[in-house]
Amino acid sequence: MGNAFACMPRKEHRGAAAVSRSKRMGSARSARGGPKLTPAEEELLHRQALAMAIHQHLDAGGSMSRRIDAGASLSRRMAPGSTSSRRRGDLPDSVTNAKPAQIVLENLETKKIVLVHGEGFGAWCWYKTISHLEEAGLEPVALDLTGSGIDHTDTNSIATLADYSKPLIAYLDKLPEDEKVILVGHSCGGASVSYALEHCPKKISKAVFLTATMVKDGQRPFDVFSEELRSADVFLQESQFLVYGNGKDKPPTGLMFDKQQIKGLYFNQTPSKDMALAAVSMRPIPLAPIMEKLSLTPENYGTVRRYFIQTLDDHMLSPDAQEKLVRENPPDGIFKIKGGDHCPFFSKPQSLNKILLEIAQIQAPSTLLPGKASAEETAVEKS
Repeated sequence: MGNAFACMPRKEHRGAAAVSRSKRMGSARSARGGPKLTPAEEELLHRQALAMAIHQHLDAGGSMSRRIDAGASLSRRMAPGSTSSRRRGDLPDSVTNAKPAQIVLENLETKKIVLVHGEGFGAWCWYKTISHLEEAGLEPVALDLTGSGIDHTDTNSIATLADYSKPLIAYLDKLPEDEKVILVGHSCGGASVSYALEHCPKKISKAVFLTATMVKDGQRPFDVFSEELRSADVFLQESQFLVYGNGKDKPPTGLMFDKQQIKGLYFNQTPSKDMALAAVSMRPIPLAPIMEKLSLTPENYGTVRRYFIQTLDDHMLSPDAQEKLVRENPPDGIFKIKGGDHCPFFSKPQSLNKILLEIAQIQAPSTLLPGKASAEETAVEKS
C-alpha cells in the first residue's frame, strides 16, 4: 500500500468513524503489546484514524479534503479564504471576538509553513492546523519524521538526530533556490527544527517553537524536560517507560508512556475525540535523538528569527520550564496561549492559528541581530 491518502466520501468517513472505541483501543494495544502489525495493517489503522478525525471536523462545521503525498507529508489544497489575525499585545487576557484584520498575502515573505510534529506524533496531529492555515490562503505541509506516522522505519533503529530529521532536511534540500519556509516545531520536534536551522538556514524564513525544545548549543533536547522527568542519568536507570528494542543487555532505544501517563502529560485540555485519534496513532519515541547534544552556531542557527509559543496549562513542559527556555535562549518574540495543554493543535487550534498567522505577517527587520529578542508577549484566548 502506498502513502497516497485519497479523499473519502462523507459516507465512507462515517464508516471509518463508526469503529467502536473498544475496537480502536484493542488495535492500539495489539500495536504496542500484542502481535506486531504488518506495515499494511498499521498504515490502514492510521488511515482509519485520520478519516475519523476528518469526519469529526466536517461535522463540526469544517471544510476539508486531505491527502498524504509520496513524501509522507500531510497537506490540503483549497481556494484561499480571508481568515486572518491581528496584533494582540494591547488586549486583555480574555480576548474579545473582534473581527480579525484581513491578511495581505502579497506582503508575506513566504506562504509555505512546514509543520514538524513532536515525539510519538506524526503528520496526522496537525489536521486542524492545516485546515485553518489553508483557509487563510497559506500553504501548510506536515511531515512524518523517521519512524513516525506512516513512516515504517523501526524506531529502535534510529540512532541519531540526523537520522530522525532526514525527511525534514530532504524536504528543505529540494526547495527551489529562492524559496523559503516557516518551520513550526512541536515539543521534541523543536530539536529537528534547530537541527534544520543549523544545516539549512538559507531555506528558512522563521522558526516557531511550539512549547518545544528550543535548546542552546551543546544542550540535549531531553535536558529541557529534566526538571519534570528527573536527570537523564536517573531516568535511564529507573524509568519504567524505556523500550529495549535491542535486548535488555543493550542500551534503551525508545520511550513508551502508558495511556494514563499520555493523557495526563499531553492531553489535559484536549477533546476526547482527539485523544482517541492519538491512542491509535502515536508511536514509540526514539530515545537517541532526544539524548544527543546539538551543535549550533551563530553563523547558521543564529541567523534565523525564532519565535516561541508558550502554553500555560501544559503538564508535560511546565510554564516555568518554558520561561526558563526563553530566558536562556531568547527568541525574537514570545506568544502565549491561555488554557492550552501540551498539544494546542488539539486543545486550542484557533488560538494557535491566530498566532501562526501573526508570525507569518512579521516582516524582516533591515538589520537582524542574532540572539536579540524583542520578547514581545501576546496572550491569546483564555477560553
